[in-house]
Amino acid sequence: MAIFAIGDIQGCYDELRQLLDRVNFDPAEDGLWFAGDIVNRGPESLEALRFVRNMGDQAVTVLGNHDMHLLAVAQQASPRLKAKDTLAQILDAPDAGDLLEWLRHRPFLHTDRELGYSLVHAGLPPQWDMTQATAAARELEEVLQGPDHQDFLAVMYGNEPDQWDESLTGADRWRFMINCFTRMRFVTEDGRLDLNTKCAPGEQAQGLYPWYQAPGRRSADEHILFGHWSTAGQSEGVNFSDHNVYALDTGCVWGGTLTAFRMDEDGGWTTVDCQGCMAPGED
Repeated sequence: MAIFAIGDIQGCYDELRQLLDRVNFDPAEDGLWFAGDIVNRGPESLEALRFVRNMGDQAVTVLGNHDMHLLAVAQQASPRLKAKDTLAQILDAPDAGDLLEWLRHRPFLHTDRELGYSLVHAGLPPQWDMTQATAAARELEEVLQGPDHQDFLAVMYGNEPDQWDESLTGADRWRFMINCFTRMRFVTEDGRLDLNTKCAPGEQAQGLYPWYQAPGRRSADEHILFGHWSTAGQSEGVNFSDHNVYALDTGCVWGGTLTAFRMDEDGGWTTVDCQGCMAPGED
């Protein structure tokens, strides 16, 4: 049995199937972890979402910012679809209700202590150890899966507050948490989120750190798989293993590749090139 972690699909369904063929994925034995952003910007978001949902317990996927955007639009808790979105095919599908209900019940963080890995879409703030990160994820999931989830989706947008404080409550608390799990890239030396800088690691302004290089990061001893940041996954000369993190998003939907990492004693990375799913402009 093998378990593969796969970066952001973003509607690149054909590339996903090619990647599974390349790693000799055995649907009777093997498992898959998906780093979130199953949907949006690529041409086959509906097919990708159906495929992952239909795998049942064989697949784990955490929620990404594009997945949350889909839920917010569907619940009319978000501004309208953006010009570059490819979500209408899901919203108009006959099984949209089932797909969205399934998506709403996905986790923000997944940990397997036996394997020794955790999976998150974007990152963890330096103030959290894994116990705190897990508690935050479960807190968010309870709200998202509860009867007032539409209210939660309506207040999740925004960049403030930008620093963790245990005394945060309500919308401010949830917004900080969800920005960490689904949007973060850089932090300041004192652990504040910078959600506006989107360049590759090493190109940022002085005083900013990739979240996994933050001074005093309390999750530094954990092995963390993450997606979201395609320019990190595509960067050369960045030794992520020095920080116990593994960048899975290699920008397939932006003309890069789709990547799988095998999480066992064999390890190893496998990629397939973009085959035409490329979307205009990254965000």
